[in-house]
Amino acid sequence: MNLQKISVFTSGGDSPGMNAALRAVVRTSIYNNIKVVGIYRGFEGMIEGDFVELDERSVARIIDRGGTIMKSARSEEFRTKEGRLKAYEQIKNAEIDAVIGIGGDGTFVGLSIFQNEFNIPVIGLPGTIDNDVFGTDYTIGFDTASNTAMEAIDKIRDTATSHNRLFFIELMGRDAGFLALRCAIASGAKAVMLPETHMEPSELLAAIKKGAKMRKTSNIVIVGEGNKNGNAQELARMIKEMDPSFDTKVCVLGHVQRGGSPSAYDRLLASRLGVASVEALIKGQKGVMVGVSKEKVVFTPLDKAIKEHHVICDELLHVIDVLSI
Repeated sequence: MNLQKISVFTSGGDSPGMNAALRAVVRTSIYNNIKVVGIYRGFEGMIEGDFVELDERSVARIIDRGGTIMKSARSEEFRTKEGRLKAYEQIKNAEIDAVIGIGGDGTFVGLSIFQNEFNIPVIGLPGTIDNDVFGTDYTIGFDTASNTAMEAIDKIRDTATSHNRLFFIELMGRDAGFLALRCAIASGAKAVMLPETHMEPSELLAAIKKGAKMRKTSNIVIVGEGNKNGNAQELARMIKEMDPSFDTKVCVLGHVQRGGSPSAYDRLLASRLGVASVEALIKGQKGVMVGVSKEKVVFTPLDKAIKEHHVICDELLHVIDVLSI
């Protein structure tokens, strides 16, 4: 593919490592004598023509920064044919040959539709702390968010132990429990409530009581925000109603999980995928998501990445069951 100029943007929820991915896209493009245009505020910025030309200096010293220097925004207008036509006209007027988008499922849906309607080559990079994207073992930001949450849980355990309390800690992830499960194992939680699995509050209470009988000085229950039995506040209330003897507390970690400097793994992952995305376009690939499987870079058609689901590992469910005695 004869590429003279490509554009790159971030979209959806921010995740640590997005800046590292932007840096890799820009520097790989320049290395291959391709101009790069950054699009502020995702699809909304594309519609409005909020573009800026990027060079080596534009992405200097951002590999360690959380968030995204290109900003992110939701765009209801891009969901319409008229909005996408405006975006196409902006891309065409700027003489942009291809588009690279960094984000999650919503970003990939928009990219796929945009390519199908206007024949603009697109590539997607998985950037989300939820790790729920099919076609990659890990998404950019998941490792950092896991470490951030784990450190917070460790600190909560200190106070839980000091006061013999039962803590319900809610983690992000929408309807995916990857972050909650990983942190539950890493922090030695008593139980984890996931969107993908089902545990009745009565079963949870039995597990907690078992820990109390073993004279555990603290109990930590990790709750994925999409859990079908309710959020952390609701679960804590149900357990308290069933057994008032427990001193229950709730902590919702919230958006703190999205922030902070990316881990070494996320910087490496973002850099690899950013380089691979530009090189894929040069080789004529389009309409794919760049991911990693068994530590190798892989390409998955966007349509497949959107339709299929990344599933929870049964082995990890077994590990938390064994270790939470």
